[in-house]
Amino acid sequence: MTEPRILVLIPARMAATRLPGKPLLDIAGLPMIVHVLRRAEAAGIGRVAVATDTPEIAAAVTAHGFEAVITRADHPSGSDRIHEALGKLDPQGNTEIVVNLQGDFPTILPDNIRNVLAPLADPAVDIATLAAEIHTEEEALNPNVVKAVGSPIGPRRLRALYFTRATAPWGEGPRYHHIGLYAYRRAALERFVRLPPSPLEQQEKLEQLRALEAGLRIDITVVDTVPRGVDTPADLETARQILAKA
Repeated sequence: MTEPRILVLIPARMAATRLPGKPLLDIAGLPMIVHVLRRAEAAGIGRVAVATDTPEIAAAVTAHGFEAVITRADHPSGSDRIHEALGKLDPQGNTEIVVNLQGDFPTILPDNIRNVLAPLADPAVDIATLAAEIHTEEEALNPNVVKAVGSPIGPRRLRALYFTRATAPWGEGPRYHHIGLYAYRRAALERFVRLPPSPLEQQEKLEQLRALEAGLRIDITVVDTVPRGVDTPADLETARQILAKA
């Protein structure tokens, strides 16, 4: 049974620079967005919907039996888009936790979607997210891999101190690959979208730094694997190979 106070929202738009029309690209006979929806539904944590500014995406979603909500086209980020969708889907304010799941994670494990909720059992936590330990130097040095820097506060749990594209922290010890899946308390999301872009956010090009700079607490669940995002034609082919075997 799903939890009525939790809403899983998947922001989706067509205007991807490197892979135009990404949400509707075919993977193993289904649009990519439908694979993500199926993973979210399999997680069984709450109501699931797509937030999009594109009627074609909404039509594909509803044609496969899922829910979609049309949002404005001028949102600067997925967080702003899901905030609008939240207001449309739950104007009464019953939803307490909003999960922001990227629409280009067609191979994400349902278990990992569930894992993101664990830190919110602590009422002091505003936002929860995921990371996985980095095991190669190539990944550690890659600026496209966002590193989560956190203080361990329990088994497979970190309190986030910083996020960066640099190789961090320095010295011997684990480094963590941040996974862009978030669970917000409703009040934290509403506060976050009202904040102006912060200096470190603008410098690193990482939206989550806005929350840290404003004093919001982000905790991290450490998981074993990083879901494969689909950003390039090569990523798309990899996802097709993986899901063709599923």
